[in-house]
Amino acid sequence: MFFFHSLLCVCLFFSLYNPIYASNIASRLARRTSRHVQRFTKDLNVALDVVLASREKLQPQVHLTTGSRTVFCKSDSGATSSAGGNSSSPSSSSGSSGSSKSAGSSTNTASAAGSSSTGVAVSSPYKLVEEHSGSDFFNGWTFTDAADVTTHGLVNYVDQGTASANNLTEITSDGTVIMRVETTATVTGNRQSIRITTNNVYNSGLWILDAIHMPTGCGTWPAFWTNGPNWPDGGEIDIVEGVGDNTNDQATLHTLEGCSLASSSSSALDITGSVITSTDCVSTGGGCGIRSSSTVSYGAAFNGNGGGVFTMTLNSSGIAVWFFERSAIPSDITAGTPLPALWGTPFAWWSSPSCNITEFFGYQSTIFDTTLCGDLAGSVWADAGAPGQEQSCATRTGVSDCNTFVQNNGAAFLDAYWELNSVKIYQIAG
Repeated sequence: MFFFHSLLCVCLFFSLYNPIYASNIASRLARRTSRHVQRFTKDLNVALDVVLASREKLQPQVHLTTGSRTVFCKSDSGATSSAGGNSSSPSSSSGSSGSSKSAGSSTNTASAAGSSSTGVAVSSPYKLVEEHSGSDFFNGWTFTDAADVTTHGLVNYVDQGTASANNLTEITSDGTVIMRVETTATVTGNRQSIRITTNNVYNSGLWILDAIHMPTGCGTWPAFWTNGPNWPDGGEIDIVEGVGDNTNDQATLHTLEGCSLASSSSSALDITGSVITSTDCVSTGGGCGIRSSSTVSYGAAFNGNGGGVFTMTLNSSGIAVWFFERSAIPSDITAGTPLPALWGTPFAWWSSPSCNITEFFGYQSTIFDTTLCGDLAGSVWADAGAPGQEQSCATRTGVSDCNTFVQNNGAAFLDAYWELNSVKIYQIAG
């Protein structure tokens, strides 16, 4: 503001002696200012969000810190999480797994959980409220023990004890976490898999996933996502999702009727990704999806590039998603002082003017799952054309349907595993 006041004073001074010169200065100032109007508006939203965060009445909570992990306990009121403040806008089986090769063997060449930080700390309003990493990773999650009734995939999700006994979960010597799909050669029904959901829920904040490897291959449909109560009433945010041999991540919202993208134009939305589905986010229509422009943000391409980091902000201004390759992770993230205003343009951004975030998104649980076939991977089995899927899975495998392939080709799912460094959730301190 001091800069603009100074320029105005200069214009006023020269207007006393040379009105034409003063007019030229004012014109150039106006043109320069107009190019920053949109960014300035978003920065203003950041400031307003911080003010609102300080005024929100936080639910009672107890913080216990053990080592580098923050653990939440239930308060006397029974709350299991912080209401928190708003974050900034974007500019601111049958038997055990069987194989001669262990499915999901760690090939970690990235920094493992617990490694020393090499980032540059900055001043950030975000404070860590929940972390999952290392040997304690599975603390604070609930394992689903049921068939996939959500997306009708060809899997049975198993409890933690069964997952451990059947080598579907592992904490590696590097401190990374692995979640696998069953690789028994042939099965007559569903394959065993993992779905975990956090016990804590949040209606605002910043989610950061540091992943080394994700499930890939024909028939796979993995996701890292959040979900509100009474789906779709509380909204769903898909942060990482894809099928088969895709190479580009897709982020999607699923809501009740009334939430939408303001445009299908990437430039109008101020995103680097592309709108690939409807602009209407209603769940009955499949939601509103945005595909990352990065060809190493999903699947085998992601895995071969050392993985990377996905981030998502949820606040009253909107919902934004970024992806960073391993070699380009912002130093403020590495240092544990994340500041989204430094990250540039997100690949996905849904703003509150066309989707009232507080209306359509309730307290969000955080979820990992890997299903097979089902409503999406099964339905596109014979389709081609998506990045990485230049040939359909039907053509690549020589099998006409997804279910038959999954049941008879266990070795095809040796790469159908997650390997993670950490999941961290931040909120603006009240």
